[in-house]
Amino acid sequence: MEKIKIITDSTADLPKHIVDKYGIEVLPLFVNFGEESFRDGVDIHLEEFLERMYTSDMFPTTTQVNPQRFYECYKKYIEEGYKIISIHLSSKMSGTYQSAKMAVEMLISDSLLKNPDDIVVIDSLNVTSGLGILVIESCKLRDEGKTIKEIQQGIIERIPHVKSCLAFSSLDNLVKGGRLSKTAGMIGNILGIKLILEVKDGEMAVMDKLRGGKKAVKKIISYMDEKGIKQGATSILLNADNKDILEDLKTKVDSLDREFVEAHVGCIVGTHSGGGACGVFFIEEY
Repeated sequence: MEKIKIITDSTADLPKHIVDKYGIEVLPLFVNFGEESFRDGVDIHLEEFLERMYTSDMFPTTTQVNPQRFYECYKKYIEEGYKIISIHLSSKMSGTYQSAKMAVEMLISDSLLKNPDDIVVIDSLNVTSGLGILVIESCKLRDEGKTIKEIQQGIIERIPHVKSCLAFSSLDNLVKGGRLSKTAGMIGNILGIKLILEVKDGEMAVMDKLRGGKKAVKKIISYMDEKGIKQGATSILLNADNKDILEDLKTKVDSLDREFVEAHVGCIVGTHSGGGACGVFFIEEY
């Protein structure tokens, strides 16, 4: 059986127990407050990050994983006899995927990667728990004894079927970070209207406009019912310091006959989501 290492970046927002269970290598992106830089999930965590963000005059920025960091990571595992599946956040949201591809070319150029097929870099066209689900699926396929090519095919097949439905208490950060238009942000902040967002074709998109938390929970649950949740695939309930709909949504999710993992956004995703986001990611029946 092939020795295969699964590598991702910190925007997968996977809980530590999942990372440890599957032996996932997580490369952190950086969050910056002015001249200060912190490794996401290593030097700074969500609670401290949100406190800084809420009290700082500076809007935080983020920095992708650079090619050299990927180069060093890949080199280490290749030398240990591994093949690598490296799966990352949407190339439409960050240059991290391109950095990973560049690192592979650097290894080939330095004659350190004899067979280019031993490293597979995948653009998840997703972020946060959408990416996280695909990473978990990669690990499950590996543990079933699939080859690196079979894992690659399995993940590419699943990517279009990753679904998300997220309610946001505030859209200010999404607008400031350039992830959502100012017009959509204004609508969401008028008269307590909640925007329900999804990740679509690698970018954030507005799914619906609702007033009130109860309607938001109802929308999320009805969306899961409509799409159907794939049996055997892990689903994720994602929380970004939400105190509005989290408990109601958890109650609903707990009643479903599916495997759900609860996760919290990291600092990179938190830069764009702000606090108060909550929702689900899952693979639909297909």
